[in-house]
Amino acid sequence: MSEDKQTIIEAAGLSVDFWVDGEWVMAASGVNFSVGPGEVLAIVGESGSGKSTSAMSLLGLLPVNGRSAGSVKLRDEELVGAEKARLRQIRGKEIAAIFQEPMTALNPVYTIGFQIVEAIQVHNSGMTNAQAKSRALELLAMVELPNPEKAFNSYPHQLSGGQRQRAMIAQSISCDPLLLIADEPTTALDVTVQAEILNLLRELNKRLNSAIILITHDMGVVADLSDHMIVMKDGLVVEAGSTIDIFKRPSHQYTKELLAAVPHLGTVSVAELRPRDGRAEPSLKMEALNIEYPKRGKVPAFLAVQDATLEIYPGEVLGLVGESGSGKTTIARAVVGLMPIKSGQLEVAGQKMVGVSKKDLQAVRRDIGIVFQDPGSSLNPRWPIGQSIQEPLLLASQSPKERNDRVGELLDMVELPKSYRNRYPHELSGGQRQRVGIARALALNPKLLVADEPTSALDVSVQARVLELLQEIQKKQQFATLFVSHDLAVVDLLSDHIAVMQHGVIVEQGSKDQILRNPQQDYTKRLIAAVPVPDPEAQAKRREDAKRSFGSKG
Repeated sequence: MSEDKQTIIEAAGLSVDFWVDGEWVMAASGVNFSVGPGEVLAIVGESGSGKSTSAMSLLGLLPVNGRSAGSVKLRDEELVGAEKARLRQIRGKEIAAIFQEPMTALNPVYTIGFQIVEAIQVHNSGMTNAQAKSRALELLAMVELPNPEKAFNSYPHQLSGGQRQRAMIAQSISCDPLLLIADEPTTALDVTVQAEILNLLRELNKRLNSAIILITHDMGVVADLSDHMIVMKDGLVVEAGSTIDIFKRPSHQYTKELLAAVPHLGTVSVAELRPRDGRAEPSLKMEALNIEYPKRGKVPAFLAVQDATLEIYPGEVLGLVGESGSGKTTIARAVVGLMPIKSGQLEVAGQKMVGVSKKDLQAVRRDIGIVFQDPGSSLNPRWPIGQSIQEPLLLASQSPKERNDRVGELLDMVELPKSYRNRYPHELSGGQRQRVGIARALALNPKLLVADEPTSALDVSVQARVLELLQEIQKKQQFATLFVSHDLAVVDLLSDHIAVMQHGVIVEQGSKDQILRNPQQDYTKRLIAAVPVPDPEAQAKRREDAKRSFGSKG
């Protein structure tokens, strides 16, 4: 990496332990790296690998039961064992952090401007309010918020996810830090917004000549942004080197498995569409569907979905894609009877959903399974998972023996040991909890499965196993699937057909091959161009191609 005299941050033999149940438990051990001006180091690995723990220890942000050892030098200053007062001076001024979820990192009761001004004045005590405001507006313009003055006076909830992330980046760079720690900075963002944020980080990195440590499990983001990378597993660095070298010639088996697990847009073989049974009726059918959020107080009514028409037949997977606010989740909610329909037609398993009675709705819901985005929050933490899985069976008035037998079958189906039926959600990993969610969704042999971003919260290798499981079960059970996602690589892997939504309108739909290999709409082309591919050289070329086609923000 950098020569010693050029190094901004250097870790040597860094280790982190936590005091748990009367003993010290290792979270990271023997971590070595150095980052120089203008360089980006990616720390990658699955949840629990020690990547975030190692990075947060640089700022002294470990929990009270944590301790760090070894050496971390900022320029020539040792940070391990430094006084708390000195670490507080360093945080925000010399080392700043960009977190995954800006809504939890920003204070909801203060305006964006107030929070940036506060960060500036904490480290520049002689700066007046007017000077700090001028600097804050300059920063908001630097991160390309369209109306800096409006953003300055806005509260976090009044900005979109991408705008909040830009505001948090503005706050992070307010004191021209030597080092930026970006912890999963784009995981919660749409693919187009992600591309804009990555481009912003790249430009700021050049302009400020600061160092960046990028913590992520998204190998496409690593390929897009980083110069060097270290791969962590179980608290240990298993591989380190330049990003291009590791992607081209990974040496450790874990790195090879991690790269192999990444869905790669455009590499899935294009198979012929599964032939439809000419006698079959669609499991989901909508025609000219309009869905409106009703007026609330001074907030006017809002037409969220306009003239949506699509069909899904038994055994088919339709990927519904688009940015946040495009209307895709609204359609999913209407399909399961959670959104009122203004006009048009909607049928699920032959049952008309427009004007459906509560009794009929309860019956049709037995034909619908739902898999949610966050498996942790969708399971009752006080119930063992066996009870969560059998809840639909109980509502369907099955006997205790039938429920017990079915829970065992479902656990087998999602490849979890039957003994897990007595475990609680917190005792399972994220991937295991999502398997429980799938088991519960399939409990009543639904004719339609609605999966709303079911793998976006999972590590890449866990995601790969869950997607493979979904494919196997769907092939055997032959239920129709409405797969809602903003991850086009995952949609490419799973879907037969794709519908693209923008501002509440389905702007394009067709077979997977038609949409991903020969898109007709500029919006679809932009979505596809924004997906980072896990190949540094190919991604650099895609980025340049996108700039030529769509301009600097493409």
